[in-house]
Amino acid sequence: MLECRDLSVFYGQHHALDQVSVNIGPGELVVILGANGAGKSTLLKAISGLVPTVAGSRVLMDGTDITGMPAHDIVETGLALVPEGRGIFGDLTVLENLMLGAYPDRAAASEAENLRRVLALFPKLEERKKQIVRTMSGGEQQMVAIGRAMMSAPSILMLDEPSLGLSPILCSELFKTLEAVRGTGVGVLLVEQNAKQSLEIADRGYLLEVGRITGEDTARNLANDPAVQKAYLGGAAGTQSGAHADEPRRPAEAPAPPEAPAGVSAQAPAAGREDLRISAGSGGSQRIVADNAIPESIDDMVARAASVQSAPAETPRAASAPKAASGGMPGTSANGDVQRMLSSIEQAAANALKRRPAANGSPHAPPENGADQEALPEIEIYRKPKIEVYRRVRTASGEHMKKIKGD
Repeated sequence: MLECRDLSVFYGQHHALDQVSVNIGPGELVVILGANGAGKSTLLKAISGLVPTVAGSRVLMDGTDITGMPAHDIVETGLALVPEGRGIFGDLTVLENLMLGAYPDRAAASEAENLRRVLALFPKLEERKKQIVRTMSGGEQQMVAIGRAMMSAPSILMLDEPSLGLSPILCSELFKTLEAVRGTGVGVLLVEQNAKQSLEIADRGYLLEVGRITGEDTARNLANDPAVQKAYLGGAAGTQSGAHADEPRRPAEAPAPPEAPAGVSAQAPAAGREDLRISAGSGGSQRIVADNAIPESIDDMVARAASVQSAPAETPRAASAPKAASGGMPGTSANGDVQRMLSSIEQAAANALKRRPAANGSPHAPPENGADQEALPEIEIYRKPKIEVYRRVRTASGEHMKKIKGD
């Protein structure tokens, strides 16, 4: 069993860990959750003897105080660390990396048995024992790193961000492997930012914030805690009291629409059609349906716009626009704004149609109906190049440049 009591670490003046206490038993999977910079990696390094702790800190392994021991002696007590970034030897083969993990004296007697156990956990490593590790994928390299740590016959295995850089599929395989490792009786202390998947396989969890333990509970209770969901699960789980973390959230009921103004139909807009929001001056804004503000349907407007290329230019519709139907908004400023906007758009389209180049390429061919049109200015710009030529001339006073050509 691993116990940490009042573990504190300083980096210069920075207080990285402040009296952190955690424990993990054999065959137990415990996860440490926290944001970047909370001190998660520092905690694993302090337990492993890679960073010094301050006075009063204690690390116990099976009741033996290992605080301040060299890192290679701590490995002999049954602790193994898989660091962030894996720390494998890329130019060596898979088998060579694994055998380096069997270096501790505690693993010498069971080297062959440990190798069989590792290859059983990771069948892909059995197939690629002679492959150079740096030629493998990220997930396969992570298997090598975990397998090398398992070769030291640990009773507690610590992993720092093992899913970092892995695809979602490889992450799922990795967490299944960690469950298999726990099944062998090895305790697993996991530092992981993938809070959802780690809580699904963990027995317990700790919350680490700014170097301090702020919470401890079973993995299930942590996954159902609204504060944990908001901070580490992105609010993905249900936030209702008593709801299970895996239950999908029910969509919130839409608020009742505001009371329609006088003269506006209270019917809901057609499916797939957005509401039109038009400013109503100092009175705020009123939410109206597009079909009620425009005296004809949107579909009719689109159909008429599609035929504008084959039809001759017409006068703007503003002069002959139909009156608003009984369901419209006669006399309101909103309806007038929409009418003026539509009229200006159609006027611009009509002007553009008049100026469209004819089939013979002439940019000012008259329209078919012979209507007069505004003459467009024709501007041609010519820029005459300015060239100056100089010759070097020597005189009694010295050399100078004499201009022999130029405007």
